[in-house]
Amino acid sequence: MSTDFDIRFAIDPVSAATMNTEELREHFLIDDLFAPGAVNWTYTHYDRMAVGGAVPGAKALALETIKPTGTANFLDRRELIAVNIGEAGTISVDGTDYAIGERDMLYVGMGAKDVRFAGAGAKFYLLSAPAHASHPTTLIKQSDAKRLDLGSQETANERSIFQFVNADSVKTCQLVVGLTSFAPGSVWNTMPAHVHDRRMEAYLYFDLKPDAFVVHLMGEPDETRHLIVRNEQAVISPPWSIHSGAGTGSYTFIWAMAGDNVDYTDVEKVGMDELL
Repeated sequence: MSTDFDIRFAIDPVSAATMNTEELREHFLIDDLFAPGAVNWTYTHYDRMAVGGAVPGAKALALETIKPTGTANFLDRRELIAVNIGEAGTISVDGTDYAIGERDMLYVGMGAKDVRFAGAGAKFYLLSAPAHASHPTTLIKQSDAKRLDLGSQETANERSIFQFVNADSVKTCQLVVGLTSFAPGSVWNTMPAHVHDRRMEAYLYFDLKPDAFVVHLMGEPDETRHLIVRNEQAVISPPWSIHSGAGTGSYTFIWAMAGDNVDYTDVEKVGMDELL
């Protein structure tokens, strides 16, 4: 079978504060997203977000349903965003082919039946959340994304945020997705930190060299923890947790949110003097 999944149950902040390194990684790190010739899912109980990877190789891969969705087809009550972090590929949605270049995203609305991933060098990062309405399948290129330039060289966090999916662009039910890249010499992301209790988030770190990693900060602002994250690994960020980090070298990350509010600015900022 080319499709596999695991389940991550929701963890409260008090329990997370007692976990050792192995336990934190078991609950919050996804280190097996991308396997050649397979679709791998991690189904979370944070806003029912599912995080996956599809690596088609020589043969196209179908989007097959998994038991946690409880439906005959994966998208019967869900929406999907696929981001290509590999070479150019193709996604077919109910017979219509979409050419997906590197760092292009495809939104697929609720109700699509036959979705297939193809491309020998393509590598698709998948994000799915429950949906209440069907919106049109839409291709979003990085050049079409809303760009925000933030940070500074002095604080090593000069970065560009590309909002591919937000409340003012592509219509979705609850998925909000973007990509962040850094200016040379900058390594800090999402600092100063924040939390957003109305939605969870997932981070995918990629474009890291083999010997590089990101120290991802998580936890409540006054009870922080960390994860060592390597290339093409993802982090599940609960609504109560900060989500920030610094790399030992250059990297890119994709952030995705699902939950009660799609407003990008709806966050609770954490002062630099509040972190412990």
